[in-house]
Amino acid sequence: MPETDIETANASRTGAATGTAAGTAPGSAPAGGGVCRDSALRVAVIVGSVRGGRLGPTVTDWFTGAVSDRTDIELDVVDVAELELPVHMPGWDGLPATSAETRAALGDVSPRLAGADAFVVVTPEYNHSFPASLKNLIDWHYSQWQAKPVGFVSYGGLGGGLRAVEQLRQVFAELHAMTVRDSVSLHGPWSGLGADGKPLDEAVCAGAAKGMVDQLVWWGRALRTARADHPYGS
Repeated sequence: MPETDIETANASRTGAATGTAAGTAPGSAPAGGGVCRDSALRVAVIVGSVRGGRLGPTVTDWFTGAVSDRTDIELDVVDVAELELPVHMPGWDGLPATSAETRAALGDVSPRLAGADAFVVVTPEYNHSFPASLKNLIDWHYSQWQAKPVGFVSYGGLGGGLRAVEQLRQVFAELHAMTVRDSVSLHGPWSGLGADGKPLDEAVCAGAAKGMVDQLVWWGRALRTARADHPYGS
């Protein structure tokens, strides 16, 4: 299906759910308007796993704590497990989702994604890939991801979730998002995390988190300014 048709269908879904035009960030600068180049970047941190006994919240707590002293970002944690997004989606006829539960779920999360300047995805690796719950959240949206940077914190086994990250890079490229080069990878978190929920090699992991966020902030500021000067796709 052509990308324009996909965007129209997704815009109908999310726009109807939120009562705003899909992809319009609350409080964002209008076309041609200025933005404060040094203002804190709004970063949505997405917890992608819903599996019982998951370590996603533990890893997320460590990551948000590791970057909590930064003044150049504002974090908003979006936990997929707390959303009631169905797997079944409307057809490509452009009609919005009619379920009250779906409208309520989108009404909460869609504006948060639209208002974000950047994203950090926290993902495990299941069977050499990322969770279906994460893909479902991604697929319910389209313009909210566009022209924004995405960073990754992954965990799982000897590979540390890197195969999931490489697949997610392809997904976000299709959504016109820009994934940053460096990521944070926690290998074997069930043995690599201490009783306090922090990595045993915390200094190394904290350094990786700083490097990834540094890149995220650079791209986030550049793309935020670009979107304000010339809205993406216009």
